[in-house]
Amino acid sequence: MTTPFPFVSGAVLTAAQLNDITNLPINDQTASYTLVVGDAGKRVIMNNAGATTITVDDSIFSTGDTIFIANKGAGTTTITAGAGVTINTAGSLALAQYGGGTLVALSASTFTFFSGAGATYGTATGGTSSSITVGGQAYTLLTFSSTGTLTVTKNGLFDFYCAAGGGCGGQTSGSGGGGGAGGVVSGTVYLTANQTITIGGGAATSLSGTARRGSDSRVGTTGITAVGGGCGQFGTASNFSSIGGSCGGSNRETQTLPVLSQGNNGGGGQDNNNGAGGGGGSSAAGATTSSTTGGAGGAGLDISTWLGQSAGTTYLAGGGGGHGSATGGAGGSGGGGAGASGSGAATSGTVNTGGGGGGSFAGTSGAGGSGIVYVRFKV
Repeated sequence: MTTPFPFVSGAVLTAAQLNDITNLPINDQTASYTLVVGDAGKRVIMNNAGATTITVDDSIFSTGDTIFIANKGAGTTTITAGAGVTINTAGSLALAQYGGGTLVALSASTFTFFSGAGATYGTATGGTSSSITVGGQAYTLLTFSSTGTLTVTKNGLFDFYCAAGGGCGGQTSGSGGGGGAGGVVSGTVYLTANQTITIGGGAATSLSGTARRGSDSRVGTTGITAVGGGCGQFGTASNFSSIGGSCGGSNRETQTLPVLSQGNNGGGGQDNNNGAGGGGGSSAAGATTSSTTGGAGGAGLDISTWLGQSAGTTYLAGGGGGHGSATGGAGGSGGGGAGASGSGAATSGTVNTGGGGGGSFAGTSGAGGSGIVYVRFKV
């Protein structure tokens, strides 16, 4: 017998129902599901052979509400915080088959999930292997500097950072903008099969009027894709590649990213031969210039602590510096190449950083730096 929960005003319960008060209703779901107020005090159980999510939205539950969540399907169920919601746990929000736990509302927007068997970290080989320690936790780090195979030897969770190839710098009859940095994506994924790790190449040095974007980096069939960086501006206002992980710089207006992007805008210049903007970086926009000094490339992303290093040690995807008739713009931290000074040659983005190449005038623009993929798992 199931107790008629939640109770309503005026309801009369039998002795059998009162004795069976711990036998609460089960809400079976077979597809990704968003919790509703009626789930408080119930058991929500997922059953799907593929990956699913259970989303917790803001201002649905009251302080003290509890919901038991479990997964009996073969696919991983991930408890996902909706907009404005925080879910804390000492375990994992990714539930493997037969994993479960209790979600407790500490407020309308803050929850704790007491996990009873969340998905654990897997193991794998591939790339270059090393041992790191992050916050007292030991990890194995696999570094892919070229395309290869991540061989999964135990199903489970894997953390990743994926950076695409950077865009080349602009080369033109005016000042060329710095190349945009490759896009950077990160997170944790549950893997049950081997994955091809694709490392995106940096955009090659280009002749005037030939725009080239960096190539994408991917983690197999997971949908994890970092988008190649856009090239610096070439010659005319419309002859540049703004669609990329980050925008290239321009000798005109600031170059604005499209909605679906993974970086920052490129800087603008003066619409003449004096100076051009820096390419966008993964954590900052390229600088705009109004002088004979090219704009600096946008800063890259500091991933040092994720790698178990001191802060400021390793950056990904800095933007390339713009050309300047007097002084070239500096490349952004994270492998961005420096812009050319006068009619000199610009610097290319650093290999395996996703950095953008520097912009030039009549010389050679800088090529983009190739991407990189890091995968780690707890040991």
